[in-house]
Amino acid sequence: MSERLFHQAASRFEAARRVAILPEGHRARRLHGHGFVARVRAELPPDWAAFAGAETEQLTGALREAVAPLDYQDLNAVLPTPTDENLARWIRDRLALPGLATVGVRSTPEQGADLDGAEHVHVWRRFRFEAAHRLPNVPPGHQCGRMHGHGFEVILHAAQDLAGQDMGLDYDRLGALWAPLHAELDHACLNDIPGLENPTSELLASWLWERLKPALPALSWISVYETATAGCHYDGAHYRIWKEQRFEAALALRQAPAGDPRRRLHGHSYLLRLHLSAPLDRVLGWTVDYGDVKALFKPVYAQLDHHRLDTLQQLRDADPANLVLWIREQAAAALPALDRIDLFATPGCGAGLSWGELGPALPA
Repeated sequence: MSERLFHQAASRFEAARRVAILPEGHRARRLHGHGFVARVRAELPPDWAAFAGAETEQLTGALREAVAPLDYQDLNAVLPTPTDENLARWIRDRLALPGLATVGVRSTPEQGADLDGAEHVHVWRRFRFEAAHRLPNVPPGHQCGRMHGHGFEVILHAAQDLAGQDMGLDYDRLGALWAPLHAELDHACLNDIPGLENPTSELLASWLWERLKPALPALSWISVYETATAGCHYDGAHYRIWKEQRFEAALALRQAPAGDPRRRLHGHSYLLRLHLSAPLDRVLGWTVDYGDVKALFKPVYAQLDHHRLDTLQQLRDADPANLVLWIREQAAAALPALDRIDLFATPGCGAGLSWGELGPALPA
């Protein structure tokens, strides 16, 4: 798989709607409202932005302009059937971006839909359960060998070809399938559940897959958040873990024209997400230890956190796209399983670089 560089942006809007195509008695048939988030990923041409390095902010501006007519609106006055999928279509058509990969609409923090240009959609819903566990096969002294607990989060993703339909799978269908699993997992010790004697994120994801896939053929990925900053995606064949880190840094964009505020020294609170794909270790039950990822990445992190980024050696400029390329070069030797990097300078807005067998996979 060749290297792919995406620019990413997000924009919020507040709106009300009714979704009349849902069955009688469904709560979403009533007038209600959401704090929506629209998201976009695009492989932009090199000359698309006003200057090299302006892509993220220019894409964010284009998305804000596209969703502005939806803000504080009755969405039924804009669209006859304002499902998340149809809203994503409407935004996609208004953007008309070159290299557009996906447009997503998140209607709540727990649910949303990501649509591509070929009418293929990933519908997703997030669930949470509270549980204890320990990992029995880790080396002596490893903190995960002690009994502890997490507020686990699970996202179920369903992939469908819409072919012009107003919506894909109803979120309530995902909720109904999740309910019996929640009853089994919530306020339990995972080690006591048959099949979860070694309850790593990876093995929990595959355990869930085995129980859900027969009832949900459209199931495409399961994401397990063991903590707020680490987790695992599983698609029935491949495991991809991620580890998040935050850093605070200053920069000035050298390519910005005279008088542009981005040429002045300024700063961001960055969110960095490292994705790694590797075979499952059948004894340990994981692919790569989250703690090892953090430790091995530490020399790179030390160059980023509380530093001036535009002075980094071998960095062309300190915009998100050049930063992800620089991070890949710096981290590749220490983290050979690394195959995707997402970097956000502001919430939802930044760049993503992917390579390897799985490609870009899911939106960030």
